[in-house]
Amino acid sequence: MKFYHLYFFLIFFLPSLLVAQSPKITISGILKDATTKAPLSFVNVVFKSPQDSSLVAGTISNEEGRFSVADLSSGSYLLELSLVGYRRSIQAMEVGKLSSFLDLGVIEMQEDALELSEIVVSGKQDEVNSRMDKKTFSLDDNLSQSGGSVLQAMKNLPGIASDNDGKVQLRGSDKVTVLIDGKQTALTGFGNQKGLDNIPASAIEKIEIINNPSSKYDANGNAGIINIIYKKNKEEGWNGKIGVMAGLGALWPKAESLPEVRKQYQATPKLNPSLALNYRHKKINAFLQSDWLLDKTLNRNEFTTRIYEDGDIVKQQVQRNRITTNIAAKAGIDYAISANDALTISGLFSNEHVLDDGDIPYFNDDLSVRRRLWQFHEDEYNTAFTGSVAYQHKFKQAGHTLNVSFNYTFHREDEKYFLTNILPTYTGRDTFKLIADENVSDFNLDYVKPLRHGRFEAGLKFRRRYIPTDMRFFPGINSPLDTNAAGWANYGETIPALYGNYIFERNNFELEAGLRVEYVKLNYTVNPDHNTYKSDGYNYTQPFPSLRLSYNLKDNHKLSLFYNRRVDRPDEGDIRIFPKYDEPEILKVGNPALRPQFTNTFELGYRSSWDKGYWYSALYHRIIDGTKIRIGTIVPNSTIIYNIYQNADLSYNTGIEWVVQQTVAKWVSFNANLNVYRNVIDAFTVENKYPVPSVFSAEKATYTSGNVKLNVSFKFPKQIDLQITSIYLAPDIIPQGEIGSRFSINLGLKKNIQKGKGELFLNGTDVLNTLRIHKTITGNGFSYVTTDYYETQAFRMGYSRKF
Repeated sequence: MKFYHLYFFLIFFLPSLLVAQSPKITISGILKDATTKAPLSFVNVVFKSPQDSSLVAGTISNEEGRFSVADLSSGSYLLELSLVGYRRSIQAMEVGKLSSFLDLGVIEMQEDALELSEIVVSGKQDEVNSRMDKKTFSLDDNLSQSGGSVLQAMKNLPGIASDNDGKVQLRGSDKVTVLIDGKQTALTGFGNQKGLDNIPASAIEKIEIINNPSSKYDANGNAGIINIIYKKNKEEGWNGKIGVMAGLGALWPKAESLPEVRKQYQATPKLNPSLALNYRHKKINAFLQSDWLLDKTLNRNEFTTRIYEDGDIVKQQVQRNRITTNIAAKAGIDYAISANDALTISGLFSNEHVLDDGDIPYFNDDLSVRRRLWQFHEDEYNTAFTGSVAYQHKFKQAGHTLNVSFNYTFHREDEKYFLTNILPTYTGRDTFKLIADENVSDFNLDYVKPLRHGRFEAGLKFRRRYIPTDMRFFPGINSPLDTNAAGWANYGETIPALYGNYIFERNNFELEAGLRVEYVKLNYTVNPDHNTYKSDGYNYTQPFPSLRLSYNLKDNHKLSLFYNRRVDRPDEGDIRIFPKYDEPEILKVGNPALRPQFTNTFELGYRSSWDKGYWYSALYHRIIDGTKIRIGTIVPNSTIIYNIYQNADLSYNTGIEWVVQQTVAKWVSFNANLNVYRNVIDAFTVENKYPVPSVFSAEKATYTSGNVKLNVSFKFPKQIDLQITSIYLAPDIIPQGEIGSRFSINLGLKKNIQKGKGELFLNGTDVLNTLRIHKTITGNGFSYVTTDYYETQAFRMGYSRKF
């Protein structure tokens, strides 16, 4: 009870951060004669300030009587309509924050003295300051991660964390959907986000965190959606930006290697030249963003002590030295076919080459006897391409649009693993090769109709996804590889979906209600000679409602209630039947019998703002049915631990997010984020079938955790900016165990030169070299403790120039 009392105290009495932006509204309507109903052209439509009647914006109606006034901010106005022969009308009105486009409908003007009835209009863009379902962050303000990757930059944002496998976590959950420009791509992954580490932050304009997506978004991802938006210049003619970044990581070791292990990488180089070009003229806008990335890193340096119930103790180290080179480019063209029709063709390409060299020694408890040494070399290519065609039609009414798009994504994973198994009596050499081709086709149709007090949205989506996978093992002498598990498997997924969404605002009340209906059919065809798994799949038709209710208590104070139902579908990697041997005695294997988990989320949010700051608190509660977790078991006469995804029963995630931003003085400001949550996993029993059936049972587990992030920004004379970022992640519950606390400090320094066209930056991540991942795992018949001292410290400097 004390825990929940703390929640309510924090949500109503402590401030929190929101990144606010000023919404811009377009107001339209049709003017007609009240008697003849004929359209009235050349009517003066003027918006004035109610304080001094000064002109804010204005236009005249066209031959159809239509008018449209853009770029109005929310607030109070006087609407003035005038035309020779008709009575001038002046009426107070309020512009809200709900929709970007508002339609006043038909307004009739009379020649007599009859005044227009009062007009009250509300509108709002999808910005965190108003809806409280989205936070928007500019990466230009993220000085401490300049020159790094998008994944590194995201770790500074409120509520976001990441593990060493590249999975992004939002409010303590890794069930996150990551989009690029509103679309899923092979770069962000359909089941993991490791490709984010290959996207330079310099290419990105902003990142949106959507904790409570409406029904127009795909239903996958119970923790929410992260949308990464590429830069696109809007200036006329030729313009662009060129930049270069260089750096070093792992300046000193966190932990020395075990005996007979090759030297771990130190003073690892980083290099990232980039080029952005844009050409805009009349009906054409062409754009290109390209980057080359070189990153040498100590990708993993994990020390583990395993203890078995028979008293045997194994000490091991997994050291992985990695060299990554990546070429990424996004290019496209926007073409205005007419005033109301536009076509965009774009492509996103990435080619990543990964070279891994590593050692895995296995010792007894006092390190006096080396039982074996695995040395591995991995040569992996990841090629990804996404092509998009999008068409937009604008109806005569402002904001009334129809969007049609088709996206195709291809991703090839070409991986070769060479293993040397050194034992006291012999040396074996094993090889395996994996090729997986991901093919995804998406068709989308979206319709938006502005209303007098909101808007209506509707659309459909059809996805076809196909992934053929082929694994081959080439065993050496006395190979430990399971050659009978090799072969092929085909993953096929078909998803049609329909949605409708209604938005309404009147006076102090807002309503957004939607429903998405999704059908999913998944087929997973397995090589019939596989020694454990057979073909499997599932299908369902499910509704996914969403609801937002908001009430303005008074100026700058708002209360919102959210509800949505979402799903986490197993990805191909979650059900892949082939064991992964990058750590040969703690294997990861997929499970074709894995099923989706469904989540109901409830959230209560409160927002307040003032001249030099703002704060926001949200209390959220998730109920997850069919919880997806990875379970480790051992089988008789073996010490190998098999980690396999399973569906547990119910689990719960309850927490509070608290953020605050304050400008203390002209030269200093800060923002802080606190996220506290309580995870509960009910008791469950599962059976791991690979390589032979093994049952695991767990009692109910409960843990309270959270994280704190603090950014302090300083503005010094001569256009010098400094940012200090500190991050603390508290201990947390994980399947079969706990993960320890983590802490880091990042620094960033930037100076504008060349009259604002040039920029120099210097930054450091984890400057104290304190970040490490410590885990404790307990299973039936075994337990182990592991600490990963992988590379987290890096110092970078760079230069960029606009032209």
